[in-house]
Amino acid sequence: QVQLVESGGGLMQAGGSLRLSCAASGRTFRPYAMGWFRQAPGKEREFVAVIRWTGGSTYYRDSVKGRFTISGDIAKTSVYLQMNSLKPEDTAVYYCAGDPNPGILNLSGNYHYWGQGTQVTVSS
Repeated sequence: QVQLVESGGGLMQAGGSLRLSCAASGRTFRPYAMGWFRQAPGKEREFVAVIRWTGGSTYYRDSVKGRFTISGDIAKTSVYLQMNSLKPEDTAVYYCAGDPNPGILNLSGNYHYWGQGTQVTVSS
């Protein structure tokens, strides 16, 4: 069984920074991609960023481009999300996801493995 464990969420004022971490454990996990999704109260889960393990290509939703940076450590099967210039609209539960064959990378339904989520709250 693969487990993804997130850490690093919290409360931050607008304009501040947070760094989320996600580490995989359990049986050998060779993801094709790992990424971050978020879900705000009353809204659907949405794509934030993803990194393709082979080649290291990264993709972001438009609203976080230039502010968020995703990175990964293959040896540790870990993925990180550096979030700068945070805005109140970034407030959500952030979930780490991974899959050995996710297909379209920004679709949450394509990922088999998920973390438990970590709350990020940005105050104005």
